[in-house]
Amino acid sequence: MSKKTRKFLSYYRPYMGLFFSDMFFALLAAAVSLVYPMVVRYITNDILVNQEISEAIPLIIKLLFGMLGLVIIEFLSIFYVTYQGHIMGAKMEYDMRNDIFEHYQKLSFNFFDNQKTGQLMSRVTNDLFDITELCHHGPEDIVISLIKFIGAFIILLRINVKLTLIVFAFLPIMFFYAYYMRGRMNRAFRKNRERIAEINAQIEDNLSGIRVVKSFANESVEIDKFHTGNSRFVDSKRNSYKTMAIFHSGLNLFTSFINIAVIAGGGLFIANKLINVGDLLTFLLYINTLIDPVKKLINFTESFQNGMTGFDRFFEIIEIEPDILDKPNAITLKNVKGRIEFKNVSFKYNDTLSEVFRGINLTVEAGDYMALVGSSGVGKTTMCSLIPRFYEVSEGCITIDGKDIRDITLRSLRKNIGIVQQDVYLFAGTVMDNIRYGRLDATEEEVIEAAKNANAHEFIMELPDGYNTYIGQRGIKLSGGQKQRLSIARVFLKNPPILIFDEATSALDNESEKVVQDSLEKLAKNRTTFVIAHRLSTIKNAKKILVLTEEGIKESGTHEELLAKDGIYAGLYRMTFERKGSSENSVSI
Repeated sequence: MSKKTRKFLSYYRPYMGLFFSDMFFALLAAAVSLVYPMVVRYITNDILVNQEISEAIPLIIKLLFGMLGLVIIEFLSIFYVTYQGHIMGAKMEYDMRNDIFEHYQKLSFNFFDNQKTGQLMSRVTNDLFDITELCHHGPEDIVISLIKFIGAFIILLRINVKLTLIVFAFLPIMFFYAYYMRGRMNRAFRKNRERIAEINAQIEDNLSGIRVVKSFANESVEIDKFHTGNSRFVDSKRNSYKTMAIFHSGLNLFTSFINIAVIAGGGLFIANKLINVGDLLTFLLYINTLIDPVKKLINFTESFQNGMTGFDRFFEIIEIEPDILDKPNAITLKNVKGRIEFKNVSFKYNDTLSEVFRGINLTVEAGDYMALVGSSGVGKTTMCSLIPRFYEVSEGCITIDGKDIRDITLRSLRKNIGIVQQDVYLFAGTVMDNIRYGRLDATEEEVIEAAKNANAHEFIMELPDGYNTYIGQRGIKLSGGQKQRLSIARVFLKNPPILIFDEATSALDNESEKVVQDSLEKLAKNRTTFVIAHRLSTIKNAKKILVLTEEGIKESGTHEELLAKDGIYAGLYRMTFERKGSSENSVSI
């Protein structure tokens, strides 16, 4: 048994009681359906032929009451199978959705850097629906179909062997036809999956950037792009529907041929007194009982292909091993002072051959304020992203208080690091919800205190509902400076000993920058802090400034020391200062 099959079957394990009860009632419904034609045969061959009308009517009435009881049993069985079977499917879908979402949380930035959000969402929604339809309908369809097929086959043989052989002459051709069409349907359904995932990604991308679209008046361009993608999806669906139409109409054609052959053969047999009319009528009724499960099993290939195509895509994600994991004996980081060392650290992305930087050696004492400057693309953000292990070092190691960060649990490592970025992400919800995200068990008083420390309390109280104001998707109802102060309040509440400021003020106007900068300086007090910035106001008071180039750390020192060296930093400073004019604090390095 393959690993994928074992994984698929494992989702049945918690619901085996429900599964077996579902199968029991499926068997019962199938068994009842086999009885009806036999009742017809008994009435036509025995009661009507051998009994007087006065004796036949009471017997027929008794049979009708018996059939009514069977109808009730069949009704209850089908109700149970339909209702409880779907409940089982929904529970399995719940488990799968939990598994894939939890797995997303374990994957590193390396994975998400190469994925489209809409396509990842499609695997959690569209794909799982078809998987659970297969999980529910697959086993019961197989059980019901096999019982009906085997039962009808035995009964047909007992009625007339030759007519049964005529029917079975068509079945191998039907199965060969179904097998051929199965491959075509599989390819068509997989293409549908890919196309709808592309549309989901396009919609997510457009809605996330709707303000950029409108600011450039590019609505018509986006509509054209969407129409192109939507047309490709329709073409894909048209192809799959054409394949389905050929498939289903072909099966109906085979059924018609079988009925014609049986009627023709049965007519000859009646003429030669090899079969009576009652048996032929019963035989024709059982043909549908025999052919329906064959068609159902063949049609099952459609739901099977849909479900397994979805499960293939689900399994692709589940099988991706997180490249950053806790070691079996990983320790919990406690009582952090904040001394950080880079020891001969090199890094390159998984999908590239060239290194971002190589041989970085750096010691940052506890409580130091360290600034990183350099041109775009030299690895400033990447270097800081290695500290919380968003990426793994290629060579060397990074230590916190002498402990290799690879020997520390990810949770405790990241709990001790606070990050304030330029591109602030706020969740759809209230101000209170977003600040409390820094520490979910924080009291309302602690949230307010964090907001005050971040210089955010005043503007929050001016909002319509204060801390309970809904701020929209990504905090769209707030200004850039307000969003940044909420993100700082979130880190204040977290209260970590290590901070990373990644160009936290570069997108703000001067007035907002001053307020945010005051908040950042208050937050950085007595904490080990890494600052990635271009503006002099953010870095001039740093205990040490590192100048990064493609070749690594080229200069280090205080603002004054680096100016005195008259090197790269001094050149950047003079160039930008002359361009900016007299306001030194607005200079961008």
